[in-house]
Amino acid sequence: MAYDYREAFSVSGKRCVVTGGAQGLSRGMAEALLENGAEVVLMDVQEEKLQGVVQAYRDMGYQVHGIAGDLSRKEEIDRMFAAAMELLGGKLDVMIPAAGIQRRYEPWEFPEEVWRQVIDVNLNHVWFMCQKAIQVMRDREGVGKIINIGSMSSYFGGTTVPAYTAAKGAVTQLTKSIASDCADHGICCNAIAPGYMDTEMCANMTQERRDECTRRIPAGRWGTPADLKGPVLFLASAASDYLNGAVIPVDGGYAIK
Repeated sequence: MAYDYREAFSVSGKRCVVTGGAQGLSRGMAEALLENGAEVVLMDVQEEKLQGVVQAYRDMGYQVHGIAGDLSRKEEIDRMFAAAMELLGGKLDVMIPAAGIQRRYEPWEFPEEVWRQVIDVNLNHVWFMCQKAIQVMRDREGVGKIINIGSMSSYFGGTTVPAYTAAKGAVTQLTKSIASDCADHGICCNAIAPGYMDTEMCANMTQERRDECTRRIPAGRWGTPADLKGPVLFLASAASDYLNGAVIPVDGGYAIK
């Protein structure tokens, strides 16, 4: 029988959750799912911005919902996930816990409260969302997909971002651990590891620093949220049903120089 590529790569009708979905890479990935027929719940702490994004997508005819809340707090995660399941009829096909923050301080002056905030958002929220997704997806018909977001910082140290680097390194290892435990329960867990991406997270970077980083990228440009659309559609679709525990770099051919 010929392989049906259209069917294999389809995400039409899939029910998805994307955290951090009001902006940046999260919005780009959510948009890819919406453009291809998925129903998506967007979560973000920026309530007003989230409402605007949701309305804009509804005006385009997409099936989209918005839930605002603070993903650094476990009780808020519990509430937001429960609300998402109610909106999606208790079913979940794709979980993308992509919300993240970055804070810069020299290691000798990194504030404890800032460290905890970065770890809570960039690692703990990822784990709790993964755990909740697993509880819904486990041993059901079909293959559930969890797509985590690592970073090039998962592999080498960044300057003045010890908490971000620690969290992103942990996310890649968490991805592999979940994949090992859940492969025989009908769940695939993979990660995307972006390089330099032109998003709001890097908006305050000086032009000198941007130029320095650009020179390190063989493709000669920073990535954009649109550059993650192809990878996320592959990982969310049946085409990747046998891919588990992979961490896929999306970085324009990043090289350390």
